[in-house]
Amino acid sequence: MIIDEIIHHLETIAPVYFQESYDNAGLIVGKASSACSGVITALDVTEAVIDEAISKNCNLVVAHHPIIFRGLKKLNGKNYVERTILKAIKNDIAIYAIHTNLDNIKKGVNNKIAEKIGLQNLQMIQPKENILKKLITFAPADNAEDLRKALFAAGGGQLGKYSECSFNTEGTGTFKPEEGANPFVGEIGARLEEKEIKIEVIFPGYLEQKMIRAMIEAHPYEEVAYDIISLGNYFSDVGSGMIGELENPVDETEFLQRIKTAFDLTMIKHTGLSGKKVKKVAVCGGAGSFLIPVALSNRADVYITSDIKYHEFFDAEGMLLLDIGHYESEQFTIDLLYDILKEKFPNFAVRKTEVNTNPVNYFL
Repeated sequence: MIIDEIIHHLETIAPVYFQESYDNAGLIVGKASSACSGVITALDVTEAVIDEAISKNCNLVVAHHPIIFRGLKKLNGKNYVERTILKAIKNDIAIYAIHTNLDNIKKGVNNKIAEKIGLQNLQMIQPKENILKKLITFAPADNAEDLRKALFAAGGGQLGKYSECSFNTEGTGTFKPEEGANPFVGEIGARLEEKEIKIEVIFPGYLEQKMIRAMIEAHPYEEVAYDIISLGNYFSDVGSGMIGELENPVDETEFLQRIKTAFDLTMIKHTGLSGKKVKKVAVCGGAGSFLIPVALSNRADVYITSDIKYHEFFDAEGMLLLDIGHYESEQFTIDLLYDILKEKFPNFAVRKTEVNTNPVNYFL
């Protein structure tokens, strides 16, 4: 097994293209071409996690949080980030981060949280825009179907629960093959009019090169005319947070106890109880206070996240707002990463970290 094989699979599930602009997902330490002896999945990378990787003969740590967020100017071991990086390099341990790109996909971190709560009818609470693009090309009518199939196979034409979506219009194309050309139809030096189909297919932007390659390979023309257009449309499969519903409404106190049990919490910070039943629940793993107004506009009864500041609790405006802790909200990401890798590589050494990296403690 090569590290790059593991990276390729992870980026098929959660493309780096989907990460936020401030993020640093991807291979942070190590060579993608190196052989992989084993993988440890973790939420954070610390010196203790690197020690664990060494002891278990795993030379790749796949973590949710990037150990490096900003550029490092020196590596002197003066803080835990530098010490962890130095130890990883010294012991040939690669570090890969899969952060907001894993947060932002439909089957990612927030889906795992929703699963633990028992939510149904899940949707992205804030779908992302500027993710989709449109490919427009032209082909002879007899070749249009083969070209559409190639574009669909490359990942194009997916709209929510609908696949193989395209728009097609008939028209007439003109071209004159010049000296040295090898035209599919027509003769050198003579302008030709050809009945063509204009094919339009949308796709997520990270598939652009794959779509172009598929089009060129399936197209009969020597020179392929096409346009790529960026779209501002929202993409329902990628976004921040999730919202869903409980099968049956419950009292607020019963819901709080359910969350406390499901996430093994010693305490929950929350706004005042209103006495209303809980049915519609929004979630966002990690620091999600930016979605408070979005949860409100979606009429959520409860919004669960972490790292909420004092004054942000006022913004809940009657919605039950829960801060369950950053580590606590994302702890099951370790299981999520393990399951993703184990399903693809069932016979490979994939392990979940046994190190609790939560830096926050509670005095009870």
